[in-house]
Amino acid sequence: MKLLRVGTAGAERPALLDRDGTLRDLTGIVPDIDGDLLADASALARVRAAADAPGVLPALDPAGLRVGPPLGRIGKIVCIGLNYHDHATETGAAIPAEPILFFKAPDTVVGPEDTVLVPRGSRKTDWEVELAVVIGRTARYLDSAEEGLAHVAGYATAHDVSEREFQIERGGTWDKGKNCETFNPLGPWLVTADEVPDPQALQLRLWVNGELKQNGTTADQIFPVGEVVRYLSHFMTLYPGDVINTGTPAGVAMGQPDPKPYLKAGDVVELEVEGLGRQRQELEGA
Repeated sequence: MKLLRVGTAGAERPALLDRDGTLRDLTGIVPDIDGDLLADASALARVRAAADAPGVLPALDPAGLRVGPPLGRIGKIVCIGLNYHDHATETGAAIPAEPILFFKAPDTVVGPEDTVLVPRGSRKTDWEVELAVVIGRTARYLDSAEEGLAHVAGYATAHDVSEREFQIERGGTWDKGKNCETFNPLGPWLVTADEVPDPQALQLRLWVNGELKQNGTTADQIFPVGEVVRYLSHFMTLYPGDVINTGTPAGVAMGQPDPKPYLKAGDVVELEVEGLGRQRQELEGA
C-alpha cells in the first residue's frame, strides 16, 4: 500500500493512493498514519480490505491539496552516516567498521514539496537523497538481519538536508548541521514493506535546478537495511513509528571540486527513490 497524509501542516488527514493512482480518504477507517497504526495488524487489515473493496473509500481531489509527511507522531529519527561506498570515497573518508549514528529531531520533518529553509549564516547547505525505513514492531536485541527486516513496516523517500560547516567545522557532534528547521522532507508516500521485496535494489536520484547530481543504488550500502535495524536494536529500543535514514550515495556538494556548489535561496531540489515517490523543494532563506 501507498499510505500518505494530506492537508495543511499540523492538520493532515490519512489517505491512500490506490492501484489506479486515485487518492482515497482514509479518515473513516483510521485516525492517522502513525506508529499506532503500523503496530496494529487488525487496523492495517481494515485499510487493506477497504482499499480492495470498490466504492468504500471516497476519492479526494488532489488539485491544490498539500501532501504532508506520510507519518505522524514520529518517535525518533536515527540516521546512518557514510553508509555508501561511493559516498565515503568521494569525501575521502575511511569505510566505517560499524555504522555511524546521529539523530535528527522529529520537528525537522516537513512534507515532500514544502519549502526548505537555508539557515541564517549558512555557507554550506548540502543535499542528500536517502532511503527512509519506518519501524512497525518494537525491536530489542535482534539476532539477525532477517529479523531486522521483519520489523520494518515500510519505506519512504527522505531528504537529509545538511549544513556542512555546522556539521564538521563548529565542534561537537554532527547534529548541529542536521537539525535546522525543515531539514528532513519526507514522503510523499509510506510504501508498505510487502511492496518493496528487496530494499537493496532501489535507485536513488537527485537533481539541483534540473541537473542530475546523485544517481546511486541501495546495493552500494555498506550496511544493508536489515543489518542496520539489527545493529541499532543493540544500542536502543526501536518502536513503531521510529524512522531510520539509511545514508546517501555519491554526488553531494561536499564531494565535488571547489568551488563546491552548495545550496542557496532560490535553488530547486528534486529527488526520488525508486517506487517510493518524488519530492520537490524550493529553497528560501530562514
